[in-house]
Amino acid sequence: MLEMVKYLEGQHAVVTGGSRGIGAAIAAEFVRRGARVTIMGRSAETLEEQARELRGERGVTVSVEECDVSSADSVANAFSRSVSTLGPVQILVNNAGTAKSRLFTQTTLADWNDLIGVNLTGTFLCTSEVVPGMMQAKSGRIVNVASTAGLRGYKTMTAYCASKHGVIGLTRALAQETAKHGITVNAVCPSYTDTYLTSLAVQNIVSNLHKTETEAMGMLTGVITRGTLITVEEVASAVSWLCSPDASGVTGISLPIAGGEVQ
Repeated sequence: MLEMVKYLEGQHAVVTGGSRGIGAAIAAEFVRRGARVTIMGRSAETLEEQARELRGERGVTVSVEECDVSSADSVANAFSRSVSTLGPVQILVNNAGTAKSRLFTQTTLADWNDLIGVNLTGTFLCTSEVVPGMMQAKSGRIVNVASTAGLRGYKTMTAYCASKHGVIGLTRALAQETAKHGITVNAVCPSYTDTYLTSLAVQNIVSNLHKTETEAMGMLTGVITRGTLITVEEVASAVSWLCSPDASGVTGISLPIAGGEVQ
């Protein structure tokens, strides 16, 4: 087993959507690497449950902030409280997201606004809260959790693909603006991952296409060359590396974590 080097010792990391799935795995990895972590999400109760697990080790500092990333006021207030509690943010992971499967002809404006509001506008709002401080400090790491849907298209996922393509565009452009300020801005692009959202995708296929759960899962894993779902730990490991000293020269990339689906 590789030695658990605490290369994030003393740094304040904010993880949105940090109460479960990929966000919870990233928060746990950051704790192991020595960071002081704030997890944000819509449910204070779920956040507190996750924080209790993370605080299991003596000396671990984990704060929780209820936050709707699609609301400018909610984001501003959550980040203000977070900085007051744990100090300036050195690391931001924009993980909060939502997904919905609809044929384009069935996609409503409400569907579109919801996906863009959470996945893209939410990334913009949270990033806006930390970039000025990072520029002043001449240091910072931002990692946006996008998706393979930001690198290719999927049937019935037009709004979701548009939102994740937007996240990757934001990542690439902001990396150009911040590189000379000691800030790196990168995206990770997981394929179908073993999370609650994927279980919803399975149920959607079962309901809409009249498949069994086994058949539905096979449709998802079938697009991944290795034939199995991505794990949350695989995503967390990649995010952690992008925040490590070894990745100081890496900015503006969109890293597929996709088992061969995209290259």
